Amino acid sequence: MRSKVLGIRCLTLILASLAVLAGGYANGSEVAAAAEARIDFERDVRPILSARCHTCHGPTQQMNGLRLDRREEALQGGLSGPVIVPGSSSESRLIQLVAGVEKNRIMPPDGDRLSDQEISRLRAWIDQGAHWAEGRVLSEETDSSGQAVRHWAFQALRKPEQPLVRYQSWVRNPIDAFVLARLESEGFEPSPEAAKLALLRRASLDLTGLPPSPEESSEFLVDEGGRAYDKLLDRLLGSEHYGEKWGRHWLDQARYADSDGYEKDNPRPHAWRYRHWVINALNRDLPFDQFTIEQLAGDLLPGATTEQKVATGFHRNTLKNIEGGVDVDQYRFEEVIDRTATVGTVWLGLTVGCAQCHDHKYDPVSQGDFYRLFSFFNSADEANIDAPLAGEMGPYLRALPEFERKKKELLEQYGVSELQPPWEAKLRQAGVAPGKLPLWDLTYDILRIYVDDGEDGQRILHTDPGERTPRDAYLLSKFFVKNYKRVLTEEEFEKTKFKEASEKLGALEESFPGLSRAQTIKRRRIPRKTHIHLRGQWDHPGLEVGSEIPEFLGSVGASGAATRLDLARWLVSPENPLTARVTVNRIWQEYFGRGLVSTSDNFGTQGERPSHPELLDWLGSELVRSGWSLKHIHRLITSSATYRQSSRVRSELLQQDPGNRWLARQLRLRLPAELIRDSVLAASGLLDRRVGGRSVRPPLPEGVAQLGYGSGIKWKNSEGPDVYRRSLYIHYQRTVPYPFLANFDTPEASSAACSRERSNTPLQALNLLNEPVFFEASQALAARVLWEAPGSDFRSRLDHAFRLCLIRRATPAEQERLYTYFLKQKQLVEEDPAAPKALFPAQLEGIDRVEASVWVGMSRILLNLDEFVSRE
Repeated sequence: MRSKVLGIRCLTLILASLAVLAGGYANGSEVAAAAEARIDFERDVRPILSARCHTCHGPTQQMNGLRLDRREEALQGGLSGPVIVPGSSSESRLIQLVAGVEKNRIMPPDGDRLSDQEISRLRAWIDQGAHWAEGRVLSEETDSSGQAVRHWAFQALRKPEQPLVRYQSWVRNPIDAFVLARLESEGFEPSPEAAKLALLRRASLDLTGLPPSPEESSEFLVDEGGRAYDKLLDRLLGSEHYGEKWGRHWLDQARYADSDGYEKDNPRPHAWRYRHWVINALNRDLPFDQFTIEQLAGDLLPGATTEQKVATGFHRNTLKNIEGGVDVDQYRFEEVIDRTATVGTVWLGLTVGCAQCHDHKYDPVSQGDFYRLFSFFNSADEANIDAPLAGEMGPYLRALPEFERKKKELLEQYGVSELQPPWEAKLRQAGVAPGKLPLWDLTYDILRIYVDDGEDGQRILHTDPGERTPRDAYLLSKFFVKNYKRVLTEEEFEKTKFKEASEKLGALEESFPGLSRAQTIKRRRIPRKTHIHLRGQWDHPGLEVGSEIPEFLGSVGASGAATRLDLARWLVSPENPLTARVTVNRIWQEYFGRGLVSTSDNFGTQGERPSHPELLDWLGSELVRSGWSLKHIHRLITSSATYRQSSRVRSELLQQDPGNRWLARQLRLRLPAELIRDSVLAASGLLDRRVGGRSVRPPLPEGVAQLGYGSGIKWKNSEGPDVYRRSLYIHYQRTVPYPFLANFDTPEASSAACSRERSNTPLQALNLLNEPVFFEASQALAARVLWEAPGSDFRSRLDHAFRLCLIRRATPAEQERLYTYFLKQKQLVEEDPAAPKALFPAQLEGIDRVEASVWVGMSRILLNLDEFVSRE
């Protein structure tokens, strides 16, 4: 929706009215027709003036802030004359511009010009007095009687009454009443409840992302009490793994990644600390309104804690271009654009980013609205802070005095304190007058991007030495030691012995138990001015604007000087009709495969209408009533009869409701990428269930690391239990994402992802069969079956394998078929002396290699079943 669409549609606004001035009406017949026919604003004019014009040709010809479908704005002066003069199209500046009276000044500047007929219609409308349809705004729709109504998503959130239904005994909570009312109106009944084990596996995967263990399934089956399922939900919602499962969905929206993106795609060593905060916040059921406020403006809260500042890492998930030679201001602008669009998508469910270059084509979001929203984030600066976890501070404080002493000795030993000040002075000179000292220019340029810890070295350089923090001072000294060679001859650098100094400093840091750190933002001491940017270009500022929400949604009430904290509080206030609806819709989406509004990222006029509008509003109201408790909504949904339905397909529904919008059954869903890998590790016994912490790097397939730009990415494989941690913790390198996750539709972390695709490709099948982690898991599962069912016959072992993978026993037909396979495979392995070592290289006490090799094949079958990689 950028410049071309802008020229054709958004600028059509202005174009339409202007195009006629120069030559009058298009022809005689059109003149007569236009003069006699009454021009109706809604029918004839609004389609042309459907948005606000944002710019004309020429640096001074701006129409930013002008809304031509609003009388009070369209009649104001500007643009070297009145924009619209009712009764006189010849005096209306708008007509002059669309008609191209002046050389090099015509609207729209890009795309097709208005047709003669459109210009004639606009001119006739002005000559007839330019009558507007008072009181109508773009956020309104028309009902069946032709009356104006506000778009459903922009209407105030009200809690509807629970509908009356005939089949009342099926209703477990109000959710079911709304669903059943729709089904009864369509003439259908809901599906019966799913089998007990299916419910156990469904709820476990949906709430924690992990399959139940055989012990948990046995306990659930023997509990015949009426509260067995309720107790299951209590346990799952109280599990520390709940925050991991639902944290993954939030991180999709937060566009979380462990690297910068762009060409360099440098790793972000502290990004994980924000993920850690998200998991903990969800586990303790931090109310969603506070969850929102802390992420958007935790640094502005009175007496903000370290954790509240860590929450602002949400904003630091933008891509960052640190390639040499880039314009810093341009890419800072792009990052703020991303933050603005992301907040609009995540909390409002609107594509506000479409208004960066021009008024939104369909929704009532003007370009001015976008930059007023942009203004909230424009005066935030990035800052990395100490954010220690429990147990880190003690060792750090004990080791700090000795670390500082040794560090000081090293810097003095190699003369850093004498050599660094003149180096700094010359670098500052290069920064002020680039081009005079080429070698110093290069050093000054990379100073911004190559200081450790992701800090901006230029900021440190230009800070008075007496005002630098100890950490900043050391970071600059370390950079100096590593990069002094850039302005010296090789012989001169050898004399400094700085290479040796750098190695010793690195070894000293390696031995020091440092503190965890976090990427955050903070308020800039002197706010930046915000302008509407013409055509969305960073270097073409137009009219200055203040901070405010989109006009059609109201106001934060701070006269254009509101803060991020004001914005955050408004987002979760009763005045905002969108956040509660958008939030419960995305929760619903994860349980039923699609939201009540299927376009979960677009609640605007081009999005889908809700399948159950009253249910959506009831859930949104209930979220607010519960104190914004997300766990309360999860419990309501998972305890409902709607959720507990069987997923079995009913032939009578296939033709009339193939997408299951009426919710007459549950859906059988392919597990997302992370849950497939986690389930494999869990079934095999390999999974490391530690919660939180740093990202890990499981082994990459050969050659993948070299796919990164230049010499590739640095991927040092994790060791020990870290290799088997949950997939949530796998380091996400934007330019080279972990292949298995990418193959199974993990979204790119370049923008907010409010839903995931579910594809089914041959490459996925090859992954499940041949990916090294899956083959290793098959070996571990084989060993587990033989260890945990020693001396058992085949059928007992097969039942145990089924319970580990599918939480059920094998059917007689499955036992017979797999026993035939077992005997055939055993014969093949015994005939090939090399097979046992290739399939099961480990020599384990009490386990026969041939037997284990056959069970490796059996395990691969079970881990590749559609039932295993699906949620029933």
